[in-house]
Amino acid sequence: MKMLLDGKWEERSKKITVTNPADGSVVDTVPQANEDDVKLALSSAMNGFEEIKSLSVHKRAEILYKTAELLKQQKKEFATILAKESSKTITEATGEVNRCINTLTVSAEESKRILGETIPFDSFPGGEGKKGYYYRFPIGIILAITPFNDPLNLVAHKLGPAFAGGNAVILKPATVTPLSALKLAEIFIKAGLPPKALQVLTGPGSKLGQPLITDKRVRMVSFTGGVETGEKITKIAGIKKIGMELGSDSPVIVWKDADLSKAVSSCVSGSFWAAGQNCIGVQRLYVHKDIYNDFKQQFISQTKEYKIGDKLDETTDMGPLITEKEAKRVEAWIREAEQKGARILTGGNRTDAFVEPTVLENVSENTTIHKEEVFGPVVNLYQIDDFEDAIKKANSLPYGLHAAVFTENINLAFKAAYSLDCGSVIINDSTDYRLDSMPFGGVKKSGIGREGIKFSLQEMTEPKVICFDVSKT
Repeated sequence: MKMLLDGKWEERSKKITVTNPADGSVVDTVPQANEDDVKLALSSAMNGFEEIKSLSVHKRAEILYKTAELLKQQKKEFATILAKESSKTITEATGEVNRCINTLTVSAEESKRILGETIPFDSFPGGEGKKGYYYRFPIGIILAITPFNDPLNLVAHKLGPAFAGGNAVILKPATVTPLSALKLAEIFIKAGLPPKALQVLTGPGSKLGQPLITDKRVRMVSFTGGVETGEKITKIAGIKKIGMELGSDSPVIVWKDADLSKAVSSCVSGSFWAAGQNCIGVQRLYVHKDIYNDFKQQFISQTKEYKIGDKLDETTDMGPLITEKEAKRVEAWIREAEQKGARILTGGNRTDAFVEPTVLENVSENTTIHKEEVFGPVVNLYQIDDFEDAIKKANSLPYGLHAAVFTENINLAFKAAYSLDCGSVIINDSTDYRLDSMPFGGVKKSGIGREGIKFSLQEMTEPKVICFDVSKT
């Protein structure tokens, strides 16, 4: 596939090979952008911004609606591309395409709700005779850097609100999963988006990132990825807006009065969806001692039923990790935990890029797999008998994206809701729940700001005050 640069689809002599992580087979190639391409993308995006900001609101909405419709018409093709280039099974990929359609549709709807307000200037002495209001205007060029784990919908979460607000975007998709992003760019152009309003540069972030992030023409960096990269971006970005979603180590509290069947099934799914490569996936399960053994046995039983294999087979539950290198890292973390006393209840083995769904108990708090985001199909079980202590343990790590609690006690549910230090508390479902229109983001090392279409729009626009002095002279 070609990259989108200066309103044209461009090839380059240097290529990046996109492979299927299941077997290493070649899916396609994409150009490897260079520093001259970065310069052209920046100057072209400035021209694209002038075009898109002048579009009427109904025209921006029309483009987004049409893009969603084109995506719906090509759902199977997009799902197949997603499944081939990423870790997702065809079922998971189809789910992501459906979410992307919703993300774009909601972006179209929210484009019509970028509202201002009148301002009572005479609420303070000296304001008599002044009338006015504020409205929101687009900020300019947004640099969107997206990850491999949701390579279509997380792109839409940046492009949809940006275009709804009248901004131009330079998109740098994950190097290992650029195909679905390029395919989405194709249908945006077909839907009528001004071609220069979107640049898609394919290539390594180590080469392209710094000149894009530091350029003063970029007015916002919207990044989804790892903490280490996020910290580097904040140090070099300069004076501009920054939005970041940096992952988590999501805790779930299962109290003794929980609906055990629901807690088990939703947490199994929440642990192993997309091979655990999920920023809101369940990683730490704090289960009351009275139900711990029952929960454990049911959890192990359901985990063992997971079918690993061909991603394009609709009966497959879980595919590989994104690379064999990542699979080896997860395997090493499991071995470290085992050496420090953890027991493997099921799984724990690796074959190439595939890691078995793994359940651990007796995990030491000084292990990497306890302290850091595993981003793989591993979940840790812990016994608890005190609700306050469970909340303290859930809050003990420097992450705070999603947390969850299973209980039939409304008082405990509210206690958890207001005591868990995170961006969202999910009650009687796992941490792996997200509505694409809700505010999404975390605290501490989990990020800065909020995504979710309406909330991204707030970040991607600025208020401008208009004040008239209408007093008689």
